[in-house]
Amino acid sequence: MHIRILDRYIFREVLKTFLFGIAAFSAVFIGSGTLFKIAKYITDYGASLQSVAKIFVLGLPNVIIWTFPMSMLLASLMTFGRLSGSSEITAMKSCGISFRRIAMPALFLGLVVSIGAIAFNEYVVPWANTAYSRVLYYEIEGNTGMKSQEHVILKEIKDGNMQRLVYARRYDADSQTLQNVTMQDFDDAGKVRHVENASYADWNGSVWTMHDGMIYDIAEDENQSEHTVRFKEQNLPVQANPKRILREQKKPEELTMKELRAEINIMKTQYVNTSKLEAELYQRVSVPMASLIFALIGVPLGLQPTRNSSSAGFAMSVIIIFFYYALMTMGNALARSGAIAPLLAVWIPNIVGLIAGAYLIRKASR
Repeated sequence: MHIRILDRYIFREVLKTFLFGIAAFSAVFIGSGTLFKIAKYITDYGASLQSVAKIFVLGLPNVIIWTFPMSMLLASLMTFGRLSGSSEITAMKSCGISFRRIAMPALFLGLVVSIGAIAFNEYVVPWANTAYSRVLYYEIEGNTGMKSQEHVILKEIKDGNMQRLVYARRYDADSQTLQNVTMQDFDDAGKVRHVENASYADWNGSVWTMHDGMIYDIAEDENQSEHTVRFKEQNLPVQANPKRILREQKKPEELTMKELRAEINIMKTQYVNTSKLEAELYQRVSVPMASLIFALIGVPLGLQPTRNSSSAGFAMSVIIIFFYYALMTMGNALARSGAIAPLLAVWIPNIVGLIAGAYLIRKASR
């Protein structure tokens, strides 16, 4: 019973500091980034108060998701620093409670925050980022001019099955053309049966016309022959106009993990380097899991004599966060360059943090 009361006490203290950390770090991010963007939208585009309010609210999830690991580190350092400074940790140990048992509530909260952050990053952040982009494009920038875009993907899905897939390496806004176009038609079993490639497709106001391409009819079995036909011009069976096509495209940060995987698979069939997208996909898990890693580091460090004051705890948090995000930046660069597999590269900060946390926990337990 006494252990349960102690667990609730430590859990509550860490949670209060964690919530304070979210508010504090979010305020820093908003003050240094979001407010500057809002000021730019007001001065450059004359954004209305309603649009600015939408931008502010929709931008919060993308800010908050980055504050979870930072706040968990701050909460662990400051809470255990205060408990140590007031000799409460010493009193707990004198009652025969081990350090690992004392640390358990903070580590449990770190795990809960990590799992919650993964879900938040999957279901809330992509939706908010998509809504943010739409408000920015349609309400603030006023849909001023079409923009060129790399990697355009269009899907036709019926009853949950892919019917047609169109991929273009680039959309050029000046000429209103889709460049390096590939269209694939699928059968009911999900296999590709018909492929059309073209060097480009242009929009004449009502239809897309592909130019200088090849048609491939793929045989269903060995007894059938494959047919190949070259064409000068061929209509692309896509009804969407350029504006609608661009509206349907999403940035990586607007995609869920399932959508990211699907886009990566599509681009791999076109021999496109997907290292950037793969790094984005794996970070959807690695960054939220940093909350647990930071709890492992913060709890034993909070017991150090120099960590007794709140200002010292905050300063230590900033230093550790700096090194973590420096490692994360390096990992991203290695992933995108192809020097290291993206999965390993984006997990480098967490692997280093896990090793450091395990060492500190073991040292503090002695």
